[in-house]
Order: sequence, then structure tokens, then C-alpha cells
Amino acid sequence: MAPERTHLSVADARELSEGALRGIGYDAEEARIIADHAIDAALCGYEYSGLPKILNLPESEHFKLPRRPITVLRESEISLALDGGNNVGMLALFHAAEATIKKAAAHGLALVSMSDAWMSGRSAYYVEMIANAGLVAIHTAASSRLVAPPGGIEAVLGTNPVAIAIPSSRGPIVLDMGTSAFMMTDVLMRERLGQPLPEGVAIGPGGEPTTDAAQARRGALLPFGGYKGFGLALMVQALGVLAGSGSEQTSDYGYLFIAFRPDLVGPADVFEHRVTELIERVKATPRQAGVDEIRIPSERAFRERERARRDGIEIDRRVFDALIAWRRRAN
Repeated sequence: MAPERTHLSVADARELSEGALRGIGYDAEEARIIADHAIDAALCGYEYSGLPKILNLPESEHFKLPRRPITVLRESEISLALDGGNNVGMLALFHAAEATIKKAAAHGLALVSMSDAWMSGRSAYYVEMIANAGLVAIHTAASSRLVAPPGGIEAVLGTNPVAIAIPSSRGPIVLDMGTSAFMMTDVLMRERLGQPLPEGVAIGPGGEPTTDAAQARRGALLPFGGYKGFGLALMVQALGVLAGSGSEQTSDYGYLFIAFRPDLVGPADVFEHRVTELIERVKATPRQAGVDEIRIPSERAFRERERARRDGIEIDRRVFDALIAWRRRAN
């Protein structure tokens, strides 16, 4: 029997999410920012990064430590190094993305780093936000040790996503990919709901292959694509070291934003038009038998978001009940 599901309108999902976040301990503005991130993930069809992610916050070891205001470590006209003050990444990186937009819009180029923040959510959320301001955006996110190198049995790297967004006349083109074969947020949701993992994405504490989410958390995830995914993850981790190099805090977490105005190298409208032509050419590729459409990165997510804005979302009843319990603490 399929697990019981609860249907929510977008307005209901927002009220529930913000209420739960206030119950967890965030103020109204913080709750709005974090909830918007989680709801957008849910609308795009990434349930594990949606409302269930809110439940991961109070369970994190970082949440139990004191928070500090976000502070500036170093700044120039085109760069900004920030200390996240042990704030959740969905909050800290929202402010970093806003700062990236402001600097790149004013000076053409921006390099913004964030250290001492955790659980940043979907990288696509930030780069789409930057691309909507007419900028090209690149974002790397180094995280805690969850992924073993090929041949290893101990986690030494993060899931370390890379995201790129490019403006076009049809809207932003967004790529967001983790360098691990599976994302830890999805592991946490499956452990919460008692669901197995796919085969080949994780190992247990002794290095044995496992589909058990709890065993995977005691062991390690694997990189996607063997050495290629591992190499990319290693470089993202190194960029995370750069992001944290100006901070007194020692952490595996480090986030970097690079953004620039397309008109630095040519007319922005010409660039956007040519990107659109490129996408249309890719989509017009002759298809193999049984293939209905050539899709580009994030196209499915964007379509799902438009549908879900009208029709609402569904979440597991156990997640709904847990969020209700947190919301009651806000009253």
C-alpha cells in the first residue's frame, strides 16, 4: 500500500513551513526566506529538498551551536568574503546571492565566498536568482564529509554540487548537479520514511554495498561516474577551502559565487539570443525511437513548478504531522 499523502496548496505549504520554522526558533523574516527555498524545491519536484528538509534543521549538530550575525571578513569592489556565523545555508547563501547580484550589476563581475554555514539546499535556487538579474552565475558548494573516493571505504569529501545558470531570451538555463551518486538530503528522507536507496550509490561502514539508508549514513556515499565525479568533487572541496581561508572557523563547508554581466564581452541581447538558438538546436536533434523530447537541464523542473503552482504539492503524511507539531510550538 502506498504511504498516506497529504495535498497542500502553495499558500497552505507556505503557512505550514513558516509556522514550523518559527516553532523551530527562526524569526518571521528568516522563516520566510528558508520556507521560500524549501517550497520552491517542492514545486520543482524535488520532494526530499522540499518540506522534509525543514525537519532536518533541528536535528543537525550545527543547529545546536550558537548562531552569530553574518559578518564581512574582506571586501573589494568586486569581491566579498563572508562569515556565515553558523547560520543555516538556506538563509546565509540567500544573502550571499543578493550581494553577488549587487556587486556584479555595479561592477560587471563579482566573487563572493561564504564560510561557516551549513545545509545550503538546492544550488539551482541561487543561480537562477542571479541569472534572473541578467547575469551569468557559477556556484560551488563544498560540504561535510559524506562521500568516499573510488576504492576508499571512508567519507572524505562532500556531496559538493556545482551549479551554473545562463540567461537566455527564453529564461535562465540552469544546471545543478551533485558530484555524489545520491544526495544526502534524499538519504535522510528515505531513512525517515523507511525507504531503501538505489543500488550502487552507497557503502556501509565496512565498505560493503548497501541500500539501507541508516547504514549509508554510517558508511559513505559514492561519487557519480567513478573518477570523473571524484575529480570534480575534489576541485569543489578545494574551492571550499578557498571560501573558508579567511575565516577563523575550521569547517568542511565553503561556498563560492562567481557572476558577471554578459555585456563585458559582447552585447547582452545578442548573447541571450544565441544561447536561445543553441538550446533550440539541441532540442531539434533527431530523436531515437520511443523518445518524445530532448530536454535541457531544469526544463522538467520548471514545467513541474508551473503545474504545481496551480495544482499544489503532496507530501508524506508523517512529514506533514511532524511539521504540524513544530508549528504548534510557535503558538
